[in-house]
Amino acid sequence: MAADLSVVGLVEEFMVGQHDESAKDLATGVINGKYTALEIVEALGGSLINSEPRTRGRGVHLLSQVLLLSYSSLNQKEVEVLVIFYIDRLKDHHLLTPYVLQGLKALSTSSVLPEGLAVAVLKALFQELHVQSLLQSDRHSVYNIISNFMDTREQELKGLGADFTYGFIQAMDGEKDPRNLLLAFQISKDLIVNDYDLGPFVEELFEVTSCYFPVDFTPPPNDPHGISQDDLVLSLRSVLTATPRFAEFLLPLLVEKLDSDVQSSKVDSLQTLTACCKDYRKKDLKEFLPALWHSIRREVFQTAVEKIEIEGLAALQAIATALSKSVIDSDAEDSLDTFLSNVLQDCEHHLCEPDMKLVWPSAKLLQAAASASYRAWYKITNSIYPLLLEQFNKHKQSSQRWTILGILKVFIKLADNWSKDEEVENPLCAFKDQLCVLVFSALTDSSAQLQIVGTSTLAVLGSQQGLLLPSDIKLSVDHLNRLILQEDDPQVCAAALEASTAISAIHPSAFINRMVPPLTRELSTELEEVRDCTEPPARSENFLHRRCIQALAAISTRPSIVQETVPVLLKYLTDLQKDSADSKSELAILTCNSLKLVAEQCKDAGESSKYFHQKVIPCLLGLAVQASIQASAVECGSEAPLGILCEEKVITALGTVISIVYSQRQTELVSRTISQVVALFLDGNDSFLPEDNFPGKFHPFHTPNLPWPQTQLIALLQAAVCSLPKDVVVPQQGKLLAHLMELCCTSNHRFTYTSAAKCVAGLLNKYPAGEQLDSVLQCMLKKVDCELQRNGGDYSHPASRTRIFTLLLWLTKSLVLRYHPLAATLTDKLMSLLTDPDLGTEAADGFSLLVSDSTDVLNRATHADVRIMYRQRFFTENVPKLVQGFHAAGKDNKSNYLKALSHVLNSLPKQVLLTELPSLLTLLLEALSCSDQVVQLSTLGCLHPLLLEAPQIMSLHIETLVNKLLNLTTSPAMHPGFPTCGRQC
Repeated sequence: MAADLSVVGLVEEFMVGQHDESAKDLATGVINGKYTALEIVEALGGSLINSEPRTRGRGVHLLSQVLLLSYSSLNQKEVEVLVIFYIDRLKDHHLLTPYVLQGLKALSTSSVLPEGLAVAVLKALFQELHVQSLLQSDRHSVYNIISNFMDTREQELKGLGADFTYGFIQAMDGEKDPRNLLLAFQISKDLIVNDYDLGPFVEELFEVTSCYFPVDFTPPPNDPHGISQDDLVLSLRSVLTATPRFAEFLLPLLVEKLDSDVQSSKVDSLQTLTACCKDYRKKDLKEFLPALWHSIRREVFQTAVEKIEIEGLAALQAIATALSKSVIDSDAEDSLDTFLSNVLQDCEHHLCEPDMKLVWPSAKLLQAAASASYRAWYKITNSIYPLLLEQFNKHKQSSQRWTILGILKVFIKLADNWSKDEEVENPLCAFKDQLCVLVFSALTDSSAQLQIVGTSTLAVLGSQQGLLLPSDIKLSVDHLNRLILQEDDPQVCAAALEASTAISAIHPSAFINRMVPPLTRELSTELEEVRDCTEPPARSENFLHRRCIQALAAISTRPSIVQETVPVLLKYLTDLQKDSADSKSELAILTCNSLKLVAEQCKDAGESSKYFHQKVIPCLLGLAVQASIQASAVECGSEAPLGILCEEKVITALGTVISIVYSQRQTELVSRTISQVVALFLDGNDSFLPEDNFPGKFHPFHTPNLPWPQTQLIALLQAAVCSLPKDVVVPQQGKLLAHLMELCCTSNHRFTYTSAAKCVAGLLNKYPAGEQLDSVLQCMLKKVDCELQRNGGDYSHPASRTRIFTLLLWLTKSLVLRYHPLAATLTDKLMSLLTDPDLGTEAADGFSLLVSDSTDVLNRATHADVRIMYRQRFFTENVPKLVQGFHAAGKDNKSNYLKALSHVLNSLPKQVLLTELPSLLTLLLEALSCSDQVVQLSTLGCLHPLLLEAPQIMSLHIETLVNKLLNLTTSPAMHPGFPTCGRQC
């Protein structure tokens, strides 16, 4: 074998072309210390001095291949000899050049390169080679050598002075290959940012790089190098913006390119201008400010392309920011002031024409300039506030006032950037009274649109700390009350709610004193009295109660407000429970949603969190328990009516509040109160509940004949224990799991056994890995297997199998999410049920649950163990089995496999789906013939991105696809309400 030969033998094999792998064998020998590089040179002997260039080239090729693999194993003496050898070879025949450059590239990365040789190599490269006449790969080697030396021999190269810069400029001049340009641009940037001597060649370096601006490059199809236009654009931009010394050349170039008709050129120029202004100052910009402003103004005024407008505004802000950072000399002109004066001169007069199209572009330009700094904002706002206030009073049409007020709001909002600095003067203060009069007049206008912008402006004003007087705040709250309770337009109300949220966070006492009382009074009115037949149609049933509930949640932004608003909501929920009318259910759900919103808003506030744990949760549980006990009495023949808190959708809404509260990461507080909740359900210990006069006992786990109104409250237990952070231990967890399992197997109430199954899944998902978990799972699997048997005993009843199937499904999801080894076993069990005559359809739909996000349990918000890319893993492990099962299944069961498959496919991220679909395309096309509408819609959802992103793949099956789609248009499975004509696109 070649590996056993001597150095001479390996060299000879390579030279005669018998064994090109000899280079690897020699490199391995060098790395292992079996050979030295100089021994290889000696073995090459006459080959390197042969009169035939091709023979010399073959010898140098071998040596370079060895060095590329083993350069890190060379000692300093070897590196020195080899570098000198390669420098000499640069003078040799051009056939040797590629191999010489490969050798030098390898040696340029050596850590033992003697001092002075890096300079010698570069001098030889610049003197002996005309780089741009070389092949692309050889030019790439040259750039690599330069880059490597700049990384490791910076001080030596700087000793060359400007000669190094000049040599590189000559080497790069005329480069066209994008792979090489990326390297050349990086070298150019490093020359600048690492303070290499540019000497008199600053303009030459700019010219040799700026000739590529703007980049016009479209990568070829299936480009293996993966170089995009953005890569080149950003790399070049980093060069052009690297130094203010380029300003005198770059800024005229940008102005020139902005005059072009090419949109991409305009965008690139504006982005480059923005980037360079980070380091430019007055002296760099001053000469070009008029031309730059003219170009930016033109683009914003005239363009119909949003991207150009956005970049133009960003560039204007960048210029003003750069000027703001410049030092103002006592005798020199303030360039920022002069520049802003020009901006104001060209834009101010358009603000006096609110009906004309240039009013908003002008406002945007002024806003961009004012955003640059406090100085810029102060100057512009002092100029335009009097003008806008005057124009508002001058123009009487609502549309004109709407425009002017909208512009004012933008500039008021800018004050947030500097309002926290107590040392700066807020120019708003001088115009505060006029602004308040203007805003309050808008709030009372008959135009809904003017009311909306007035309300949002009020929110901005009220959010300014210390700007408004207490009397202004009181009047503001009164206006918001009126808009919430009296205005019919839902958008006006939404704006008032949003404004209330913003202002209440700054002025809580005003809302406690002036908004909570009227909302409370309104909620205390009888629902039947809130509307009469003379009210306008916009006011639906229970209109005011709905708004009051939403408003109480909206203003609950501070602990002091929370303790005033939440009792009102809880009392309202209590009053609703006393009425069994169906119309109250939606109000109860809305109230729960509002409590959930409050809990979310204050979850990081310790005082409010404690309040929810100690007061709110006990109250909600007390209401639910009382309702369940009363309903249980009805089940036993009592005449007491069922309350709305016994409805599944209301219980679910209550659960969302409990889940938010117990998902908070306040371990001590959560641990203390969760033990009370568990004791309530397991032991009937209701001592922590506010109600102590329940008309019966609460024992949701007691058997036999469990009353469903009590057992269904397992949903609230699930909301609490399955939302806990992982570091909170669930008390009595073993006992709890045993009771839940029993409920899963015996309850005939679907909501109950589904909630119990979710609770089991949520607990086991966070259960610590180990023998105890494995033991629990094995016991559960035996129970599931026993219950799923179709023959014999009471368990052959379909209802019994359905409830145990529900447990199996949620248990599988729990383990799939955490990558538990038993997940595959449970998934296979589910897959086997696809052919079951009773459970096949449910099993197919179950695959949707396995791969979709759950809203109430087993999600990241409830701290579940959800591994990244679990869907992709589930796809990889199970789709081949589904395909195999489809082909093996009988005709009656094929649709179940297709449905399961389509659910899994639709869960994948788009990019993953595109890579996987081609192999399943034939099966998906067959699925379009399935009579199941869920399969049809799901399959179409899979095919849609493939049609958009991979048409070349679909083109191979286009005839089949068209025929399938045509058949679908006449299929009875099509939704009867689907519009076939007159669709608005």
